Amino acid sequence: MPDSPVIDAPLLLGMMRLTDYPELAAAQDLLGFIERCVEQGLNAFDHADIYGLGQCEAHFGEALRLNPTLRQRLQLIGKADIVLRPQDGSRWQVKHYNSAADYLVRAVEASLARLGVERLDGFLLHRPDPLMQTEEVVRALAGLMESGKVGWLGVSNFDPLHWQALARELPLRCNQIELSLTAQEAAWDGRLQAMRADGLQVLAWSPLAGGAFPVALQEALARGGEALGATPSQVALAWLRRLPGRPLPILGSLRWPRIEEALAGKDLELDAPTWFYLAEAARGYEAP
Repeated sequence: MPDSPVIDAPLLLGMMRLTDYPELAAAQDLLGFIERCVEQGLNAFDHADIYGLGQCEAHFGEALRLNPTLRQRLQLIGKADIVLRPQDGSRWQVKHYNSAADYLVRAVEASLARLGVERLDGFLLHRPDPLMQTEEVVRALAGLMESGKVGWLGVSNFDPLHWQALARELPLRCNQIELSLTAQEAAWDGRLQAMRADGLQVLAWSPLAGGAFPVALQEALARGGEALGATPSQVALAWLRRLPGRPLPILGSLRWPRIEEALAGKDLELDAPTWFYLAEAARGYEAP
């Protein structure tokens, strides 16, 4: 049987664009935002070392230092193994992945320092590395858990053969994948069922496709919203929740009205015909 969800919240808040919000530029203002989120039951925050090249973690940590006791009420998730071009010290200046044991340990320790905390509640491998040596990764991640620097482990953007190779040796709890009406392949190819069978909670990044839904889908969502007394965004998030395992959306927007809108629709449920109607509008063709 699948384990209970490692994140028990209506939404996960993504910190990828944290530094893009001028209203959150001051540490005190960001602290107020975090406290407001926690009051609404949103206590899980999704970070990665590459977000803002580390500046998103650093800014979040600056806010936490103003109220250290708040840390006890938060779930902080980190990710690493992507090396962006500006971070590559080789002659090639190429984006690549690094899952070497020493690199992963240094990445976690650097995230902890930027956030000003002693432990990441969860740590995810950000992308499957084609050069990954499974035994080396297992040794590094097991050591991070044993040291108390990481609470639980997961993966991000992994396919079944990728996560299953690690899950033989490590207690993986989640897989963070792109999942939305415009990125719904995992709903059809068996990946969601495989994740559920393996006890992985599904975390859905870009659940609203960055606001770039095609016109036909926008119209279908509007019609669905009229029928259900909901907004198009609420209907799109309900479409996700109808999937096996009730995927947890990672909301990329940190605008409070957008967060409130998502929270207000957290109990909206779709029946099967509505789900397929929206899926067809997004795909452009009916189910097989």
